[in-house]
Amino acid sequence: MMKENLWNNIKQLKKESPLVHSITNYVVMNNTANALLAAGASPIMAHAHSEMEDMMTICQALVVNIGTLDEYWVTAMKKAVHQAQQLEKPWILDPVGAGATPYRDEVLAELLQLNPTIIRGNASEIMALAKHNSTPTKGVDSSAKSNEAVLAAKFLVEKYHCTVCISGATDIILDQDKEIHLFNGHELMSKITGMGCTATALVAAFSAVIKDKVEAVTSAMAYLGVVGELAAKESKGPGSLQMNILDQLYAISEKAFNSTLNLEIKRG
Repeated sequence: MMKENLWNNIKQLKKESPLVHSITNYVVMNNTANALLAAGASPIMAHAHSEMEDMMTICQALVVNIGTLDEYWVTAMKKAVHQAQQLEKPWILDPVGAGATPYRDEVLAELLQLNPTIIRGNASEIMALAKHNSTPTKGVDSSAKSNEAVLAAKFLVEKYHCTVCISGATDIILDQDKEIHLFNGHELMSKITGMGCTATALVAAFSAVIKDKVEAVTSAMAYLGVVGELAAKESKGPGSLQMNILDQLYAISEKAFNSTLNLEIKRG
């Protein structure tokens, strides 16, 4: 049933156009904002402490992305998360570079205690969050494969009562009841900075309009994976791929989406 719902979820996102507050890293802000707009959502990127609570009052979901960490931003993140929780709005943690430095891990430990609705990261990041990481984080890239992080993801699900997405060549989405594997995307996508950050922003957008969080995450990851796969067919390199991904997010058809989608339901 979930597979049949995904296209309807994409249509629902475009219809409702949720406002997504992204406290994200400044390397990817422009890419992330454009992807949200192309998909049909609306981005806000604010960091001032004085407006965090008001900003979460008008937004439908929150992204906390620690890519370019800064003490001022960390306080902004915590203020936004507290308000999101009070208003029962989903917040998504993107643990960029988890395990790379002690400070990064210290901040992540504090954020985890605030119980994210969804965690999306690559395999190395998910393993570092769960302290199951025997392979070091390579900057913000993963040095492990998605299936190596499943046990770590299950640990996070149990401990923090959240939905976890391990992104990679295979995207794996799971909570206590469900586990979904997605096999879309293209290796050229790894040559564009911040594609994972784009995925997190889309996850937030879908989580704002889809009640079932595994289905929301699956919708976002399937959407981006299918779009990336189709865009790669008409791209000469990462520059044109980035442009074509935006166009596909905006204009993809139901037929193209459903005929390209490659999904396996492991549980649920």
